Amino acid sequence: MTLIKGIADVLTAPLVIVLLVAIAAAVCRLTGRSRASRILLIGAAVLTYLASIPLVGKALLRPLETRFRPLNADQLPSVDYIVVLGSGYAPHDGIAVTAALDREGLMRAVEAVRLMRSLRGARLVMLGGALRGYPPVAQGYAQLARALGVAEQSLIISDRPRDTRSESNEVRRLLGSRPFLLVTSAYHMPRAMCLMRRAGAEPIAAPAGQRAYGATPISWRSFLPGAGGLADTERALHEYAGLVAISMGLDGGILLTPGVLVSPTLRSTPEKFGCVGLPGPFAVLRHQTRLH
Repeated sequence: MTLIKGIADVLTAPLVIVLLVAIAAAVCRLTGRSRASRILLIGAAVLTYLASIPLVGKALLRPLETRFRPLNADQLPSVDYIVVLGSGYAPHDGIAVTAALDREGLMRAVEAVRLMRSLRGARLVMLGGALRGYPPVAQGYAQLARALGVAEQSLIISDRPRDTRSESNEVRRLLGSRPFLLVTSAYHMPRAMCLMRRAGAEPIAAPAGQRAYGATPISWRSFLPGAGGLADTERALHEYAGLVAISMGLDGGILLTPGVLVSPTLRSTPEKFGCVGLPGPFAVLRHQTRLH
């Protein structure tokens, strides 16, 4: 399963797809199929351009980010726990924790602390492990929370889970069926909510770090290729691939019927966790925007 996930991660990177198309073009060229080679090279160029422009990246992210609305202070339900999903963390040479956390992790952690200050008595559950020999992101989250004034007794640190699925199982183990606010990047929230519900947890979405939420004016800059547009496209493709894997039962769950999936230990209707099959290959989650 880990190998399959690794291959899927690589194949959802736009530049890797372009590289594979370019290699196919080279093979065609060497075998005397010049026309096919030219078509493939043109296709590679078009793919590179489209994947790199903000217009495409935002368009791909927006359906993911608009599934769950951001939470304002007057919308917060009464819960005792706020769960933060892991991201990237690379401390070195004595740099500040705000520099060691990646952009996604920093926004998740800060948003969790903001929500905590509006919910008196709530505790932060910091999740995120790492490969052997690397520091876990949960420890980075905790360090930042302490620096922002969060008391030690308000922190629950779990540095074992290394992906969203294992984080979901860990939350179920820690909190049982108690409701909690789930903080992760907005584009990651649909997959995270699906996996949490499938594990038997009771999350309430609190998305952070929106990149394409709401209407974005289109200008000439929207058509200029750049690293930002490429990163948005790659994030979106990764999430769509994950959602498709869930709908096909390729992530370790059990597929009962197309688009209806439960875990080996949970028997429930698909509406329980929001993973249902809808028309189109990417519409594998039911649109949900209200609190429950």
